[in-house]
Amino acid sequence: MSKPPALGRGLSALLGDAAAASTGANTPGLRHLPVASIEPGAFQPREAMDEAALAELAGSIREHGVLQPILVRPLKSSRGQRFEIIGGERRWRAAQAAGLHEVPALVRDLSDREAMAAGLVENLQRQDLNALEEAEGYGRLVEQFGLTQDALARAVGKSRPHIANTLRLLQLPDRVRELLREGALTAGHARALLTAKDPVGLALQVVDRGLNVRQAEALAASRNLPPAPRAPRSDADTRAIEQKIIAHLGLKVAIKHGPRGGQVVLSYKDLDQLDGIVRLLTK
Repeated sequence: MSKPPALGRGLSALLGDAAAASTGANTPGLRHLPVASIEPGAFQPREAMDEAALAELAGSIREHGVLQPILVRPLKSSRGQRFEIIGGERRWRAAQAAGLHEVPALVRDLSDREAMAAGLVENLQRQDLNALEEAEGYGRLVEQFGLTQDALARAVGKSRPHIANTLRLLQLPDRVRELLREGALTAGHARALLTAKDPVGLALQVVDRGLNVRQAEALAASRNLPPAPRAPRSDADTRAIEQKIIAHLGLKVAIKHGPRGGQVVLSYKDLDQLDGIVRLLTK
């Protein structure tokens, strides 16, 4: 079995410090490639891109150019030399929108396994993934590369508790994950639902009522409380005795049975009624 690529320092651990960090003209493997010779990668964790953010990036590229090279690997193709994006698909799309014909690219001959790891780490270090995309990316790295949560935290520059809490989102039902993916729920909302007995029903309530995270946590906690025990219903004989005392005293009476005896509870409305009870009991 081949050894997984080292991910402990993100892309630099995979590709070398110079290749991951440098944008200079003398960087090994740095080329200017025609945008038409490049195609999206198979290991892109982001399912949708923010069109407004993409347009903003395209405007920046028109003015300043592509400041950070994309990362690609060569593909075998009958249509001439072509390249697959490993990291930087947003920059490539924005460069097309800006009308550029070439983009700077670092070319690395990576295996599928290395390409997947590099693509995931590169994207997980971004700030615009939604919480579920982030969780799914972490899940793939843990499952397919056997990473511990500590190693994963070092690879993407996050804390271990953040990794653990994000991975827990994968335990949510499909409907709740769909609401999270759509942005109807935040990661904080979703974590509040993790221990709920009916996370789907609770999630729909949170969305319908526009609850914040603290309110969602309180709602989930209240739903998880055990139901209050019902007071046992009195039998017919007990009710008959209660009615007899009520008729004699003119007071509300409740008889409560217990495993070791019981109580006779007399209720009064004012101090005059209390004085009457005292006189009856002290004759």
